Amino acid sequence: MIRLDAGKIASAHVQFAMAMGLIVVFCLGVFNFAAHKAVLESGHPMLGHVPWLVEPMGGRLSLIVEYAMLVGAMIMVAAGSIAWAWLYAFYSGINGLAAWLIFSGRA
Repeated sequence: MIRLDAGKIASAHVQFAMAMGLIVVFCLGVFNFAAHKAVLESGHPMLGHVPWLVEPMGGRLSLIVEYAMLVGAMIMVAAGSIAWAWLYAFYSGINGLAAWLIFSGRA
């Protein structure tokens, strides 16, 4: 007869949730970098409103900020805070909406 330990099952579910959270955050990070780079290369006039973020190092400073946000979210998810995965997903949705508005000519 197989005996199941509820504690081990619960622990496995938590580990699975953390792993999935990391995978989702990483995939969203790839999306954010692609959208961010495309917006930087578009030369949209709105970028002129934040020259302190776009002009230094040819726009790389804003990509460094994006990277820091991704790493921070991944560290928090790895530490067990799944809420950070949801927060990063919300942030990614806002980024996607902004990129769509810029490329569709609505912004």
